[in-house]
Amino acid sequence: MEEKQVKQKVLDILKPYVREPEDLANATDETDILNDLKVNSSRLVDIILAIEDEFDIEVSDDEADDVMTVGDVIKLITGKI
Repeated sequence: MEEKQVKQKVLDILKPYVREPEDLANATDETDILNDLKVNSSRLVDIILAIEDEFDIEVSDDEADDVMTVGDVIKLITGKI
């Protein structure tokens, strides 16, 4: 799967958790999930679970703790698939 496809799927997963849709539309690899997209930190667990389901991967707690930006998520996924 190409990185572009992974990014689109990640953005689709994030969509229900983002408060302002235009923030997601302008998201880059450097976009901070908690601060820029204003995702509640408790929702990050739901996002990680959705990523595991979508890409059929397992994400450890330590790996999840390192996820801060959209790029971090993409890098994590592409490293596992």
